[in-house]
Amino acid sequence: MSERTRVALCAALIAPLLLSGCAGTQASTADSKNVADVKIPEKVDPGTTLTIGAPDIKVALKLSGQADKLPFTVKWANLSGGPQCSEAFRAHSLDVCSAAEIPSIHAHWTGLDTKLVAARFRKDPIKHPTYELGIAPGAGIDTLKDLRGKKIAYSPGQAQGALVLRILAKAGLTKDDVELVELPSTGDVYPTALGSRQVDAAPLGSVNIKRYAVKYGKDGGKTIHHGLRDDPGHLWVPTEAVSDPKKAAAIREFVKFWARAQVWIDQHPDEWIEGYYVKDQGLSREDGEYLVKLSGHPDIPADWTSAIERQQQTIDLLAKETGKESFDAETLFDRRYESVAADAIKPDAEAGS
Repeated sequence: MSERTRVALCAALIAPLLLSGCAGTQASTADSKNVADVKIPEKVDPGTTLTIGAPDIKVALKLSGQADKLPFTVKWANLSGGPQCSEAFRAHSLDVCSAAEIPSIHAHWTGLDTKLVAARFRKDPIKHPTYELGIAPGAGIDTLKDLRGKKIAYSPGQAQGALVLRILAKAGLTKDDVELVELPSTGDVYPTALGSRQVDAAPLGSVNIKRYAVKYGKDGGKTIHHGLRDDPGHLWVPTEAVSDPKKAAAIREFVKFWARAQVWIDQHPDEWIEGYYVKDQGLSREDGEYLVKLSGHPDIPADWTSAIERQQQTIDLLAKETGKESFDAETLFDRRYESVAADAIKPDAEAGS
C-alpha cells in the first residue's frame, strides 16, 4: 500500500472518532416541533430566498430550462448528504438539502430538529439497488451469512451504515457477530479499504461498484447483492425553515420543481449523461451510461404511509443495535407536503405552476 493511501486510510479512521467526540456535546434527542397547523401561504413572496444543497437538481433545472422559472431567489450550495447538510443546518446557513433516509434519524438523536418534505424511491428497487456489498479479495464471503466474524466498513449516521445493520439482520447476525470498522463513505475510501484488505466487506455505490470490480476483480474482489430496499431519497429541511410561512411556501414550490426534474432526468438520459455526468461531474460517458442504467426509474408517491412505515422499521433497528431510544417516525415527515411532488408530475399539471 502506498504512503498516500496509508495516510488517507489513517485519516479516515481517526475522523469518526473526532466526530463522535463532537456529537457528545449535542443534545441527546431533538424536540420535534409540530408544524402541521402552520398554514402555508397560497402564493410565494418573490422576495423570499432559499439556500439549497442539491447540486444535481441545480443542473437538471438548468438543462431542462426550468431554472429561471423558480418564483423565488435561490442560492445554490455545493453540498448534499447527511454530514454536510446537518452541519449547515446547525449553522443556520441552509434551508433545503438532498439526503437519504438516515440523516434525519441521526439528526433527531443528536438534537437537530428537521423535517422531510419530499420522498423519491425507485421502481423495481431490488433490481436497481443504490448499493452493492463490496467483498475484499480473499475474504471468503459468498453469501450474507459468511459475514460472521468479518470486518465491515461502517459509517454511522449515513445510509451506508444503516444498510450494514439491515444486511446483518437479514443474515441473522448482529453487530456483535462482526467487527464494525468506522470509516466515512466518502470518495474512494471504501474501495481502497477493500482493495488493501483493511476491511472484508463494505457497501459500494455509484461508479465505485463498477470501478471496484474492474480494479480488483482480477485479485478476487467482487460485489454481491444484498436483496434489500435501499432506495429512499428525500428533500430534507430544518424545521425552522418550514416554520417560517414565507419559506414554507417557497419550499413547496421547490418540491414541485424537484419532482419535475426527476421526471426530466428519467426521460432525457442522453442529455443528462452529457450535461451532468460528463460536463459537471467529469465522468466518462461510459460511467454516465452505467449510472443511468443503475438508477432505474423514479417512483414519487402521493401517500407517504408506506415510506413512514419503512422509516419506522429502520429507526427501531438502529435503536436496537446502537442503544438509542426509538421514536415515532411520523415526527420526521411534514405531511403538509405529502402530495405536492406527485401532484406536480401528473399529466394535467400545469408546468411551472
